[in-house]
This record gives sequence, C-alpha cells and structure tokens, in this order.
Amino acid sequence: MSNTALPLFNWLTERGAGVLLHPTALPGDFGIGCFNHEARRFIDFLAAAGFSHWQICPLGPTSFGDSPYQGPSAFAGNPYLIDVEVLAKADLIRPDILGPLLFLPQDTVDFGGIYKIKRPILRQAYEGFHAAGEPDLGYGPFEKFKQHHADWLDAFALFQALKDHFQGAPWTDWPAPQASYAKAARSKLARELEPEIEAHKFYQYLFHGQWSQIRAYARERGISIIGDIPIFVALDSADVWANPALFDFDTKKNQPRAVAGCPPDYFSADGQLWGNPLYDWKALAADGYRWWLDRLRVCFEMCDIVRIDHFRGFDSYWRIPAGAKTARTGKWVRGPGLDFFKAVKEAFPDARIIAEDLGELTPDVLKLRDDTGLPGMAILQFAFGGGSDNLYLPHNHHHNQVLYPGTHDNDTTRGWYATTGENVRDHVRRYFRISGQEIAWDFIRACYESVCNLAIIPLQDLMNLGSEARFNTPGRPVGNWTWRFKAEQLDRLQNESAAYLRELGGLYHRLPGSKAL
Repeated sequence: MSNTALPLFNWLTERGAGVLLHPTALPGDFGIGCFNHEARRFIDFLAAAGFSHWQICPLGPTSFGDSPYQGPSAFAGNPYLIDVEVLAKADLIRPDILGPLLFLPQDTVDFGGIYKIKRPILRQAYEGFHAAGEPDLGYGPFEKFKQHHADWLDAFALFQALKDHFQGAPWTDWPAPQASYAKAARSKLARELEPEIEAHKFYQYLFHGQWSQIRAYARERGISIIGDIPIFVALDSADVWANPALFDFDTKKNQPRAVAGCPPDYFSADGQLWGNPLYDWKALAADGYRWWLDRLRVCFEMCDIVRIDHFRGFDSYWRIPAGAKTARTGKWVRGPGLDFFKAVKEAFPDARIIAEDLGELTPDVLKLRDDTGLPGMAILQFAFGGGSDNLYLPHNHHHNQVLYPGTHDNDTTRGWYATTGENVRDHVRRYFRISGQEIAWDFIRACYESVCNLAIIPLQDLMNLGSEARFNTPGRPVGNWTWRFKAEQLDRLQNESAAYLRELGGLYHRLPGSKAL
C-alpha cells in the first residue's frame, strides 16, 4: 500500500444543499414510488429550488421488515422500484394486469401487497421479453449487462431462485447441496431453476437500466445523487452465502461465530443486538479488500457520492458471541482502520464518501475520520438540551461536514419539537431567537446559514409535516419505511417555496457551483 499523504480525501470543496428522500416515497398509482415520471418531476423541483443533491437510502432489495438497510444483497437493486408502465408500453405485459396495483394505498407503501402483485407482473415481463427475442428496451444488451455484473449477479440470481424454491427459508436451513454457492452452482437443482435464475437477472437489468436513465436525467439538471451503503450485510443474504470466508463465520455449523451490535449505554441496559455477521477483516485484507472495492464500484456506478453507515465500525466494532441473548457479553475489536481507506483511495482516487460518524465517538474514531478527510455528519435535533460544547450546535460546526435537521431515523423536525421536553424547546428558542411556531423552516434556515459545506433537508421538513410522516423509528419492528407523499404536495411546495429556497441558496452561497470560501 502506498504511503499516501493524509488526509486521504478532500472532496467537499463546494457549498451546496440537497434533499433527503427515498424513491419508495415518490407518489404514483402503483403502490410504491418508482423510476418513472414522478422521479423526474422531483428532480425538476430540486433544480428549480436551487438544490444540487438528492440523497437516498440504499437501493438494494428488501426482505422481512422492509428495511433498505437489511436486505438479501449488498450489490443488487430493489425490483419494487421498477416502472411497470414502461413494460406495458414495450408490449412485454398486457396493460390490464397492472389493475390490481391500482387498488393499493397511494399514501403508504403496502410491502406485502407489492410482494404479492408486482413480482408476478415482473415474471410475466420476463416471459414476454424472452418470447420476443430480447428486444431493445433502451437499456443496452441484456447479455452485456449480465457479463458486466457477473461477479455478483450470478450468485445473487441463483440465491433468489433457490430462496423462492425453498419458500423463503433462510439459506442456513437449505439442504447441504445448496448450503453454499460453490456447491449449489454445480447442482442439478440449479440447472432446473435456470429460467427463474434468468428472470432474476432480468429484474436487475430493468432496475439498473431504469435507474441509469433517472441518474442521467438528474445529471443533466445539475443534481448529484448521494447513495448509501450499510457497513454490515444481512446473514440471510447472497453475500454471506457466496463468500462465507470473508466473514467471522463457522462453515461447519453454517452460522456466524459472532454478530454485530453495540454495548450497553444510557439508552439500553442490554445494549443493541443487531445480529449481522461480522467481517473477517484479515481475510478481506489478504486480497486487498476486493469484495468491498467491488461493492463500492457498483455503488459509484449508480451514485455520485456515497454515505457509509456506521463509520466507527471501521475503527472498532462490538463483537457479540453468536447465541448471546443480549449485547452485554460483547467486546470491542479493532477494525481495519486507515489501511482500508488507503485501498479505497488507490482504487477510487476521486471517490466522494460521507462518513456517518454519529453516536459516541472515541478519540481513535475521530482521528480516523480526520486522517481519511471524509466529511462527517451533524444533526440539529441532537444539538439542544445540554451545554454549549455540544458538537451539533451550529457554533461548533466546521466546513468539512454535512448538516441535517434530522435523518431518515429521526422524527420530522415538527414532530420532534412537538414531543421533546420543554427544556429542549426553550434552548432552541433562545439559541435561534425564534418563537418556535415555524420550527421546520427555522431549522431549514439554520442549515442554510451553517458553515457546513453541505446541508441536506428531509422532504418532510420542506413540506412542514409532523410525526405522521416519519420514515423510520429505530427499534420498532413494523410500520417503518412506508411513508409516501402525494403529487399535489410537491406541486404546492414548488409553487409556494421553490423561489424562496433558491433565494436562501443565493443568500448563503449554496446554489450549484458555489465554491467554498
């Protein structure tokens, strides 16, 4: 590894502003936001309002719990996001089979309904595509796509086909001939499932083809896409199934030796037991972190900037023995540290990465962040109710930082203010010298005013919505990730606020192309 001078990265050299919105929350008639005209209309709003970034949650497929942070692949895309109207216009499916989607809710995502209705539609689209001799859909040749992504696509498609065959059972419960990718790929069952395997590859072809068009549309209008990578992967994933040697995993028992979580703290006497398998960082380092670099490469093909969740896990992580009932019995173990980011720098010299550095940070974690040069995050909702040394208070912000009123894991600003303690509300009012009557817009203006070079505003705050629009509540097992807005809400926001937001961008040097001073 080269002795690259520190800090490794220094990319956040322009001031700007963006909006946080996951595509599933886009409006539309088919039960879930997707890569259609509504995505383009949202991008048009961003450009009109003077924004330069659209931040999303991970675009990967979801599983039980519907979380984009816990899915069956770190590489694949979510087929739920595919625009099915395009498939009807291409004569791959009959328009009438889209009818059942019209009965799904329009203001929330019914993931169960989407699973039952949309998957068969996509399967029929594959049949139509195959029967028509693989016509040109505007996404490039199907064969070329499969070759380009073969390193992850072959394993993922087989994994999904087997999972369907075994009625959704986790791969750790599959019969021995299918309990590893190496064996399963040579099995008779894999040959029998070839049509299903090809169908799953086709869904990825549609996903990547449609998303590439959305991204191109954004680029033409000066909007950069900020993607998201969870540091850990799910146990029931193609990643662990195909690459067990890269994880802290007992292949004889077909179970992880230890799992991820965080230790007991003020908020939880037992800590948090996440259950994700941990990496074998020595094994990953032995081949130059190839799996991680491949993962980043796919993400950079889809996004302009990548936020990596749980940055502190690269410095040290809480290792909990498998089978533990709580996180109490864990211990801190050193992560790969700067060596990993040097490998990233060599592979992607111009990489633009945001470090999710929230939570309790040790001096070692802070040093790693500073040595990498990656911008960290600040959350205004975490700033109040304590002392003036709180690092999230605006007077403690710094240029190489991304500021949010709240993230996808927080309540909306209006909902937070309505439910937090009076001492916190009093601190907010005194700090900003405001009444608190328009708290969402107060926080938006504070973000624009901040010295942080990048400010990201959740769409719910721009729409001044309350807790009913919260996207995720950590620790709540059901009811998350379902919020959607309606087309008329975006129309109202554009008509009433786009000009004002562009004015704020001009006042605080955040319009596209604003070099940091």
